[in-house]
Amino acid sequence: MKKIKQIPRVTSVTVVPPHGLRLVFDDGVERTVDLAGDLWGPMFEPLKDPDYFAKVAIDHGTVVWPNGLDLDPLVLHGDFDPVQRPQHA
Repeated sequence: MKKIKQIPRVTSVTVVPPHGLRLVFDDGVERTVDLAGDLWGPMFEPLKDPDYFAKVAIDHGTVVWPNGLDLDPLVLHGDFDPVQRPQHA
């Protein structure tokens, strides 16, 4: 298990259409993440619409959308892997 001294905080977000985010963190790390393959489940469904996806904002150091969805800053920072989509039998 990784030891984290401090949770990184997102300080800037720019949408990279259609479903990417260019992120800057308070520790100087800059990353571009493509969420296109991760938009599954009821909370993520609205984000499939690029216009809705573009409503991203920063709140308490991470990215959020109007439907209440927020993403783990440790995953966005690259410290941990995101939860994988369930496999159907």
